[in-house]
Amino acid sequence: MAAAPSRPQLPYRPRAGEIPTNPGVYRFRDASGRVLYVGKAKNLRSRLSNYFAPLHTLHERTRRMVTTATSVEWTVVGSDVEALQLEYMWIKEFDPPFNVRYRDDKSYPFMAITLGDEAPRVVVTRNRRISGAKYFGPYPKIWAVHDTIDLMIKVFPIRTCSDSSYRKAMQTGRPCFPGQIGKCGGPCSMKVTIDEHRAIVDDFVAFMSGGDQRFRTQLSARMREASAAMDYESAASYRDKLAAVDAVLSRSALVLGEDVDADLFGIAEDELAATVQHFVIRGGRIRGVRASTIEKELDIEGGDLVDQVLQRAYGDAPAADIPRRVFVPTLPSDATELEEWLRDKRGRPVTVQTAQRGRKADLQRTANLNAQQSLMLHKTRRTSDYIARSQALTDLQEALGLAVAPLRIECFDVSHLSGSNVVASMVVFEDGLPRKDQYRSFSIAETTDDTDSLHQVLTRRLAYLDRPEEPEIEGAPRKRPRFAYPPQLLVVDGGRPQVEAAARALADSGHEEIALCGIAKRLEEVWLPGDEYPVILPRTSEALYLLQRLRDEAHRFAITHQRSRRRKDIQSVLAEIPGLGAERIRVLLRHFGSVAALKRASADEITEVKGIGPKLAATIQSRLQDAAEVSAAVEGASVPPLAESVG
Repeated sequence: MAAAPSRPQLPYRPRAGEIPTNPGVYRFRDASGRVLYVGKAKNLRSRLSNYFAPLHTLHERTRRMVTTATSVEWTVVGSDVEALQLEYMWIKEFDPPFNVRYRDDKSYPFMAITLGDEAPRVVVTRNRRISGAKYFGPYPKIWAVHDTIDLMIKVFPIRTCSDSSYRKAMQTGRPCFPGQIGKCGGPCSMKVTIDEHRAIVDDFVAFMSGGDQRFRTQLSARMREASAAMDYESAASYRDKLAAVDAVLSRSALVLGEDVDADLFGIAEDELAATVQHFVIRGGRIRGVRASTIEKELDIEGGDLVDQVLQRAYGDAPAADIPRRVFVPTLPSDATELEEWLRDKRGRPVTVQTAQRGRKADLQRTANLNAQQSLMLHKTRRTSDYIARSQALTDLQEALGLAVAPLRIECFDVSHLSGSNVVASMVVFEDGLPRKDQYRSFSIAETTDDTDSLHQVLTRRLAYLDRPEEPEIEGAPRKRPRFAYPPQLLVVDGGRPQVEAAARALADSGHEEIALCGIAKRLEEVWLPGDEYPVILPRTSEALYLLQRLRDEAHRFAITHQRSRRRKDIQSVLAEIPGLGAERIRVLLRHFGSVAALKRASADEITEVKGIGPKLAATIQSRLQDAAEVSAAVEGASVPPLAESVG
């Protein structure tokens, strides 16, 4: 018997006995010595053995990393917390290309109090490296910071003038210009001493750090005392300050308890990228929001991604910026080590947890929703930018070996519900942008599987390319029939089987000149007809983002059409039942929440709906069962022409 061929091994793979079982940090390097990837492990031998498994079993991008590398080295440390600290330090130092990459969506404005100055001032800045400064924010808009400062200095009149104006005023004894117009309350205004001003600054910082109610209580008490003493001028001053405090507080609603200081992270991700929404909550109010985008090279998700996000957020953060509680959507496996790491940085205990219920869970859902919208916007911007679109089309041309850039691309997807109600969609992108007026959806009455459905849809779509042009009418421009414009590239949602089915449709239709590819969702592989192995595009490739957008848009459009059909089908059946009008149909569907739930409901359950009696409920159940039997009976009938609808 012939020996089985040996699987290729990496020449630099260390022997299992050489790798220690201690916690530590490892680095993969390429031939030039560049660090490609840094990771940590509680057990180095166990973790590294995953990278040296047979290559065909590895994730495609992990395979690319280990085959690009020429060596691996590790450093043993004393504890898991030390491993976390060393990993963060090395990632920051070497910036490895296969570790996740962070990109802030924008440079956010902050409110900063320059506590290191003799007379601290409040400034609006994007510079987070002012020595000795205390920061608040970030704020989504710069005008929001200025508005907050204008209100705050009415209550806490601290310095706002520049350093040069301050020095000149202190030397000459003449107030600075902002002080003359009541916009600066520092010693340069000649109204307070340096010590008095420092006390006001401390109150300003305490208020912004969450001491809201203490100042409101104090101002209210002083206002009442002044009013009782008939010092109405002082009472009016306290009233105005109280109104300013309330105005500041009204800009950030109380989302958690007044004693809660926490950071909450919402994360949305796909195979290529992730977006993070970081809510800074102090005194129960959202004091700042930051959004960032993560580009993923290796397959990292869930708890591992949260681990990287927290390292990024707190690696260089001052102790005062680390809260007592950190809420994340998924707990990382090293949550205990992260808590210990944060405790060492903060000097006090820190809890990393998930929001399970109540207002915290509601806020977590809000953060996750914001992250999902940011991810969608990130992908849309990448495919909408002219330079990015041009690069995407050029990259696609090179990767797929096309003669010309694919200016018109059509993407097809098939959707079904447990094998029934099969529909397909076609979306069109021209010059990298969607042409929604040319979207089409198809209904498929009989099919064996997704590959058969794709073959049917593409065969009928390609038939339009061979239709003769409409006869020319004198005085009117000649119109080409719908679908008569051939695409330069057809994309199908799926891997090798779907691509081969589409290739058969092109061959059967005599249009093999049209390029074809498929994109498989699990590994984001790009398949070409007849190829044994897929094309792997870099995760940061504009071409891959364009293909993703096409695939996701086709999937969305197919699902939308399928749901619309199901809704129309059941409404038409219900509308034929005597005594069941449009309003009762709406109430029924609203009560059960979905068409599937209504179909499964018993007559007694239907009777629970307001306005539906036992007799009518029995009729509804009977009609829905009859409709389901008819639907099953027509399966296997001859296929009618594909129903087309304009998107």
